Amino acid sequence: MTDSYDAALDPEVDDFDGDQLDLEERLSLRRVAGMSTQLADITEVEYRELQLERVVLVGVWTSGTQVDHDNAMTELKLLAETAGSEVLDGLVQKRTHPDPATYIGRGKVDEVREVVIATGADTVIADGELEPAQLRNLEDRIGVKVIDRTALILDIFAQHAKSIEGKAQVELAQLQYLRQRLRGWGGNLSRQAGGRAAGGAGIGGRGPGETRIETDRRRIRTRISVLRKRLRELDAVRDTKRAERRRNQVPSVAIVGYTNAGKSSLLNRLTGAGVLVEDALFATLDPTTRRSQTADGRVFTLTDTVGFVRHLPHDLVEAFRSTLEESTEADLLVHVVDASDPDPVGQINAVRTVLNEIGATSIPEQIVFNKVDLASSADLIPLRTLAPDALFVTARTGEGLDELRARIEERLPRPAVEVRVLIPYARHDLVDKIHKAGELLSTEHTGEGTLVVARVNEDLAGELAGFAQ
Repeated sequence: MTDSYDAALDPEVDDFDGDQLDLEERLSLRRVAGMSTQLADITEVEYRELQLERVVLVGVWTSGTQVDHDNAMTELKLLAETAGSEVLDGLVQKRTHPDPATYIGRGKVDEVREVVIATGADTVIADGELEPAQLRNLEDRIGVKVIDRTALILDIFAQHAKSIEGKAQVELAQLQYLRQRLRGWGGNLSRQAGGRAAGGAGIGGRGPGETRIETDRRRIRTRISVLRKRLRELDAVRDTKRAERRRNQVPSVAIVGYTNAGKSSLLNRLTGAGVLVEDALFATLDPTTRRSQTADGRVFTLTDTVGFVRHLPHDLVEAFRSTLEESTEADLLVHVVDASDPDPVGQINAVRTVLNEIGATSIPEQIVFNKVDLASSADLIPLRTLAPDALFVTARTGEGLDELRARIEERLPRPAVEVRVLIPYARHDLVDKIHKAGELLSTEHTGEGTLVVARVNEDLAGELAGFAQ
């Protein structure tokens, strides 16, 4: 991508005074190449829908390399397109930190307004989380709707949620985000229901009354309470299923990774689950669990989880915590990474940040680089160095999946108790249990029954104790 501003600090300048930027850099906006692909007076904030159509992207580059920030802007472009918008332009300003009042420099806001007018854009998307004051100031000065990265991701989740639980989780996250920003959408939210002179209800309706913003907050609090109660009820069902798996000591594997890394494709390849596969961000919001078997007959579960992204909104992590806890309950995390992505290391770090937030860092992890058919040999060399034990697969063609199956089987927890039992032919159900829940070492058919040597869990060992040899 091109850069319209000068290089950073010149190392030969003798009077360098601290870690700061040239004045020209701080005052400039850089147009990001390759970005091109309604503001209404809405008083009911709860129904302020994100009808994105023609958008301009704006970012502030505070740290890292230009490549890092260009990758971040490219991801923002993909997010915007996933939400159903046409990206017209992308602008970046280099600053030590975002402006507390207007995100980008105040003088640069007018330049963004000129780009908006020239392109006919109706929305500006900021690559960061805007404070209410920043949101209000930008909308007032630019004259079109302004949203931030968090609101954009929430909107995509709202579009893709299909199950009752998924919809409730998304709505809860949206309301928690909105509650903190009610003051960000202008003075029309602070109207008061006064007396007759103020257009109120006359006698009995005079006085300050309840401000519009207080009404909005009360309604949001009420709705949040309803949603949390509904999610607790759904959590109880999920907990029952988990308890059943734990009681039967069925090992579990959770497929985690960055959004659009190919997790659903892997699940389909490994289990034939038939889960929706789409080349889009956040195509999967509802976790899917399928039973599978190892080559020696042991049963385990594979779960496809919600994809992660850099700077995943905290409200979303909280709302989806019960869903994400599928990862914390797993015996193994299959961490899928897009090998063809410009920044796979950034993907890995973003996923591990969320895993740390939900308390899943202690779970054994298997890195799997997917889409290797889209990456060059040169791109794969540093990945092999980064994760020597990683596997390289292509879910689309099936390349490397046999090795992945073998690695999963190898890393599943082994039953703790070794038994040697003679099971009568009339109790073949016990042999079947050993096949499904244990590790069969050897079998021998005798006149009295089947002589089995196996490794099983403690509960099954107790059940087999009467047949011990």
